[in-house]
Amino acid sequence: MAVGPGTLPDFFPVAGVKLGIASAGIKKPGRKDVVVFELAPQSRVAGIFTRNQFCAAPVTLSRQHLAQGAPRFLLINTGNANAGTGKRGMVDANACCEALARHAGVSTTEILPFSTGVIGEPLPVQKIVDALPEALANTAENRWDEAARGIMTTDTRPKGASRQVNLGGHTVTISGISKGAGMIRPNMATMLGFIATDARIAPDALQMLASELGENSFNRITIDGDTSTNDACMLIASGQYSGPEITLDSPLLPELRVALQQVYLDLAHAIVRDGEGATKFVTIEVRGADGQQEALDVAYTVAHSPLVKTALFASDPNWGRILAAVGRAGVDGLDLDALEIHLGDVCLVRNGGRADDYSEARGQAVMNREEITITIDLKRGDTTETVWTCDFSHDYVTINAEYRT
Repeated sequence: MAVGPGTLPDFFPVAGVKLGIASAGIKKPGRKDVVVFELAPQSRVAGIFTRNQFCAAPVTLSRQHLAQGAPRFLLINTGNANAGTGKRGMVDANACCEALARHAGVSTTEILPFSTGVIGEPLPVQKIVDALPEALANTAENRWDEAARGIMTTDTRPKGASRQVNLGGHTVTISGISKGAGMIRPNMATMLGFIATDARIAPDALQMLASELGENSFNRITIDGDTSTNDACMLIASGQYSGPEITLDSPLLPELRVALQQVYLDLAHAIVRDGEGATKFVTIEVRGADGQQEALDVAYTVAHSPLVKTALFASDPNWGRILAAVGRAGVDGLDLDALEIHLGDVCLVRNGGRADDYSEARGQAVMNREEITITIDLKRGDTTETVWTCDFSHDYVTINAEYRT
């Protein structure tokens, strides 16, 4: 199950970024499960990674390599996370980088590895190494759709976004893919995201964009409240477009930020829409909060409530569950008589209890929709934050109970 059509866009190729796909048969024979990004010389890469202290070996190695220079290749495998694998995990991740570096004629430190899949099992290094020649032989700028499929795990459909914008008379292309359906809880959400543009962006501006855009998209989604060991979201700037370098004080930066933000949001929302067993796409907006953390505390308390999420699956307008979650979010001095809670355009709570004009029929009409917005106005300040989540269905339990079978 998933929410919405979920069709891939017609990807715009990004000059200076080629993608190759191969089958290593890590989990299933014949499955395309190895993806290679080949980046033009002088490309720049920035990103954000999981904050889980049990971060996977490829996360640690990617951080190290990213700090040492300009990456030329990204190597992604699915079916095995190479997490919880101790010192052997680092050795195995590095062995894959070394093999790709030999084939491509670059330094090992110019390879960024990424893995996703089951935790705690040794990485099948030889299978990945054997698949590298195939991946390198078929690299091309127009293989985004195949790459989107190649990074899937429990996803039911591939995820991608692409757009072109005019910046100062120069066309800028942005394309990206993401994967994720479960073990999604921001702090960087098991998800991977790869966004590329042909713009030329100064290193400090690129890292600023990667951090800011990731924080307001991938770090605002949650499926089940579990932060993965392997999360990463990378922003690539190949610098192949004909315009000037975009710096922190460039007049073109705000326009580029808006275009990139839409791609980031599209990819993040696609993960929620494909949440394991999801039947609802839910926007939770907290307004009138006294600061960002307060707004996020309320939003995530509602988003993570199993009672709220199962009511959403049942299309049951059991608004008391939302009220109870807001009440336990840890907001000191909450004025119950002032706050309001809305389900779509229907007011649920006003003056400390059920709104006088609320009716079960109106609440039911909203709950019957695939896409639902819950708005909580705390009326304490001027901060607004938005989080996106989904419901909990029977299929979520089944998928995760049978994950290794």
